[in-house]
Amino acid sequence: MGFLNLEERAAKEPFPGAAMRTFWGDKMLVSRVDFGPGVVVPDHSHPHEQVGVLLSGELTLTIDGEQRTLRAGDMYIVPGGAIHGGVAGDEGFTAFEVFSPVREEYKY
Repeated sequence: MGFLNLEERAAKEPFPGAAMRTFWGDKMLVSRVDFGPGVVVPDHSHPHEQVGVLLSGELTLTIDGEQRTLRAGDMYIVPGGAIHGGVAGDEGFTAFEVFSPVREEYKY
């Protein structure tokens, strides 16, 4: 894949109020996610490790029962199998995330 253009990549809507643009290689998938104000990410888990950094806005994130409010520049790591979910702040948020291994359901 080499070089990629985020702005030319069509967004997918995993659920109402959320948009993601993904790119992947053999062993990892990267995603830019944009969530609208108050969008809820229901508690869930997956076997993939997930690492993210908030680029803008605010996200209240819970990982295995520990809750934190994240702002631009804050990072998070979700171990594979950990139950996690969150709520976007009043202005929503944008984040960059990496999943390993590749989440096949996010390829398009």
